[in-house]
Amino acid sequence: MFQFKIPEVGENIESGNVVSIAVSVGDMVKKNQDLLELETEKASLPVPSPCDGMIKEILIKAGDDVKVGQVVMTIESTDSPSTAETVKKIPAEEKISQPSTPAPVQQSAQPSILNKLAAGFQSFIPKSNESIPAQGNVPAAPSVRRLARELGLEISQVPGTGPGGRISKIDVKNFTKQIILSKTGLTPPGAPSKPLPDFTKFGQVRNEKMSKIRQTTKNHMTQCWNTIPHVTQFDKADITELEKIRKKNSTNDRKLTVTPFLIKVLTAALKEFPQFNASIDAENNEIIYKEYVNIGVAVDTDRGLLVPVLKDANKKSVFEITNELTETAERARNKKTTLEELQGGSMTITNLGGIGGFAFTPIVNWPEVCILGVSRGSFEPVYDQKQGTFVPRFKLPLCLSYDHRIIDGADAARFLRWICEKLENAQI
Repeated sequence: MFQFKIPEVGENIESGNVVSIAVSVGDMVKKNQDLLELETEKASLPVPSPCDGMIKEILIKAGDDVKVGQVVMTIESTDSPSTAETVKKIPAEEKISQPSTPAPVQQSAQPSILNKLAAGFQSFIPKSNESIPAQGNVPAAPSVRRLARELGLEISQVPGTGPGGRISKIDVKNFTKQIILSKTGLTPPGAPSKPLPDFTKFGQVRNEKMSKIRQTTKNHMTQCWNTIPHVTQFDKADITELEKIRKKNSTNDRKLTVTPFLIKVLTAALKEFPQFNASIDAENNEIIYKEYVNIGVAVDTDRGLLVPVLKDANKKSVFEITNELTETAERARNKKTTLEELQGGSMTITNLGGIGGFAFTPIVNWPEVCILGVSRGSFEPVYDQKQGTFVPRFKLPLCLSYDHRIIDGADAARFLRWICEKLENAQI
């Protein structure tokens, strides 16, 4: 009898939600046949059978939350596979180091600020660190867990900024600073400091559990907002001539939108302005410049927002980008997006023009340093000095949000104006 466990499906992914189960007790299955669909923090993906055999027992149901390494089915195998041969290795649960006694706070020759901070922090440290329960299902190294326990923190309360929400030492230190300075207690930055009121006093309510993607979006957007000092630059591009090109090259089989043209211009802009194709290593005070050009495109799905990444977009034509966008959006809406498709972006573009609105302030998708928002284009009267009269021109509103730690306002204005001029001259 073979115990089928949830395999490791991606880096730092510890759990998921069972969307559906594709088999029943008594079914004969083949190796690599889909057994269930799992929605993780990043994407939905099928989980295949590791062997041929018959389903003897199903220990879960649709809607259940499951963890990596959890036994979810038993299979009477007909080829007697070994666990090591059929299932990706499940990493052993990290050992939680025993907490060491916190070092006493040294007295400073200038006690004014340091002593006040130390005194303020003492009220947040539990009397015994042993009272903090060990939490294995948190993406953090043993040394990071130990640091958190020594500081009297529950590691699960610390928002991680690494891949998949992984928690680093600097995350623990930054969170500690938040506690000392704001005195909000052991709650992540951005979380409400007061409990919610009892809404049932005012009328009927309905509670609905967040999907994994919505939970990830909530946590990631909070982390982006708390980490990045945002500024948004607005401009308008005159795309009257570009619209003619777009309509001329659109067919019934392939309808061109403005997004592929924008992506093509963005790839050139990132080469011209390398600080926009970068990330900040705050821990080492370094700037990481990227030689590749990958553009993330926000896709609206019924499960929430996904941002698949078009790899090497600078090497593709507008028509190739159009085809890839269509395929990518279709996979996202059909829950076929892979984890690899959601990683490695240089910057992101989000287009709300198809819905409406004339401007908005998108949140930078960390660890990127900028994001381009696109609103609905419209005709506007523009004064033509040669003709001495107003003429209709098609204007496209653009909104560039950027990380002010690395990008100055003047650079952002030049970057966005450069994009507008390329679009206005139909240089694609």
